[in-house]
Amino acid sequence: MLLRSRGGIGRTGRSMNQQRYQEDRSDVLIVGAGPTGLVLACDLARRGVRALVVERAPELFPGSRGKGVQPRTLEVFDDLGVVGEVLRWGGRAPMGMTWQEGARAGECRMFEDVEPTEDAPYTGPWLLPQWRTQRILLDRLRDLGGDVVFGVELTGLTQDAESVTATLIPVGGGSTMSVRAGYAVAADGGRSTVRRLVGIKMTGERVDPAPMLVADVVIPRLDRDNWHIFPPAAGGTGFAALCPLPHTREFQFVAQPAPVGGEVTAEEVRALVAEFTHIPAEEVTEVLWASDFTVNAALADRFRDGRVFLAGDAAHIHSPAGGQGLNTSVQDAYNLGWKLAAVLRDGAPEALLDTYEEERLPNAAAMLGLSTRIHRGEERRGAATRQLGLDQRGSSLTREIRTGLAEGALTAGDRAPDGQRDGMRLFDLYRGPHFTLLAVGTPLPEHLPALPGLRTARTSAYETYGSGLYLIRPDGYIAWAGPGGDALEASAEDLRGWASRFARPAQGGV
Repeated sequence: MLLRSRGGIGRTGRSMNQQRYQEDRSDVLIVGAGPTGLVLACDLARRGVRALVVERAPELFPGSRGKGVQPRTLEVFDDLGVVGEVLRWGGRAPMGMTWQEGARAGECRMFEDVEPTEDAPYTGPWLLPQWRTQRILLDRLRDLGGDVVFGVELTGLTQDAESVTATLIPVGGGSTMSVRAGYAVAADGGRSTVRRLVGIKMTGERVDPAPMLVADVVIPRLDRDNWHIFPPAAGGTGFAALCPLPHTREFQFVAQPAPVGGEVTAEEVRALVAEFTHIPAEEVTEVLWASDFTVNAALADRFRDGRVFLAGDAAHIHSPAGGQGLNTSVQDAYNLGWKLAAVLRDGAPEALLDTYEEERLPNAAAMLGLSTRIHRGEERRGAATRQLGLDQRGSSLTREIRTGLAEGALTAGDRAPDGQRDGMRLFDLYRGPHFTLLAVGTPLPEHLPALPGLRTARTSAYETYGSGLYLIRPDGYIAWAGPGGDALEASAEDLRGWASRFARPAQGGV
C-alpha cells in the first residue's frame, strides 16, 4: 500500500495524556476510526455516551476507496447532521465513456437514473472519496465534544461481567496503558485485531482470483466529464477505469489484474495506467494513494462476544463491485449506537443488545451476497444496492397489531419514509436521538409510552403511511404500529407494554 498524508486531515495523537486514560473509564471503547467507528462515535456523543476512539494509524485513512454513498446512508448522515457537507463535497456519477484502442467508443450510464420522491428524497449513489467522508465525520465528532486518539495500537483485550479491559501501546513507542470500558466495538477493519483477540472466526470465499489495484491519481490532460472505462481488447482479459472524484483534481484508478505484489510504488501505478489505457505513464503527474488486494467475501460467524461487538469490515468483507461495504458498515454503527445508549443511559434491559446481531447479521449477509453476484455479473445494480428496502420485519423488536393490511403496505419493521404534511417534514421530526410516536389520520393517545425524550406528532392522512399509530426507532425503522380510531386506547396500552423493551419506566412525552 502506498500512502501519502493529506494535510490537516487528522491529529497524530502523540500528545495523548496516558495517565488520564489509565484512570478514566469510558462507556464504550471503539477500536478504529474509519467510517464505522466515526459514525458510531458521533451517534454516541450526541446521546451523552462517553466513547474512547483509538486508531493505530497516525491520521485518517487517506484514500478514496469507498466512494459511493448510497441513499440509505445519506439518510443516516441527514440524521447525524452531516448531510449538508456530504452533498456539498460530493457529486453524481458522471456518464460512463468506453474506450477502445485509444478512441472513444460510446457512452453508458453507470447507475440507474432515479428521481427523488417525497418519501425518498435522496438518490444515489453519491460520489464522495472515503477520505473526505471520514474528515466530515471527524469534524462532526469534534463538534459534539469527542475526538480520536491516533497512533495507538490495541494489543490485548479481556472482559468480565461488568467491563472490558484493553491494553494499548503508542505505535511510535512508549508505555503500555490499561483502559477500562463498559463495552468495546471492533471497527478496525478486515484484519481486525479485536476479532482475533475474542476468537471470532470468519467464513467466506475468494470471489475473484485476479488481484485488483485501486489508486488515487492526478492526470491533468484527461477530461473530468466522464467516468472512463477501458474494457479488454478482443480476446484479451482485464479492465481498468478512471473515475473523477468530485471537488478534487484526482481520479480513482481501478485495474484488474494488477500483479504488483508487496509495497505498491507510484511507478507501478503509472505503468499500469499506461498498460490498460491510452494514457502515457508520464501524464500521471501524481499518485496520492494506492492499494492492491484480492477480492474476497467473508462474514463473521457472530457479531457479539459478551461485551464486545463487531461492526463494519471487522464483521463482513465485500467485493467493491456492489458499492455496499462502507454503506453496510454505516448501518451497523447506526443500529448499535442507539442500543448501547439505551442500555447505558436509559436503563434498557441488556437483552436489547442481543438484537444487534439478530438484525445486522442477516442484513449484512444479504448485502454480501448481493455484492458477490454483482461482481460476477449475475445481478445488476439497482434498488437493492440503494438499501432503502432493507427492513427489520423479522426482528424481535418489531410488532405490528393492525390487521387486513393491503399487500405492499407500510408495516412495522419497514424504514420510516420521509414526507411533508401539515407544514412538517417527517425527517425533521425524526432527526435526533429519540423515539417518535406519529399519529397519521388519528389522534394521539392520552397515555403515552414511557420512553425518555419521546417526541410526538399528529398529521393528516398520508397515503405512504396509511393510517394509525407508528413508533419510530431512533435509527428510522418502525418498531411498532397499531390502529387508531375506536381501537386507539387499546393500541396505546399494547404500545406501553412493548416500550419496556427499550427503556426503564420513565415520564414519556415532550
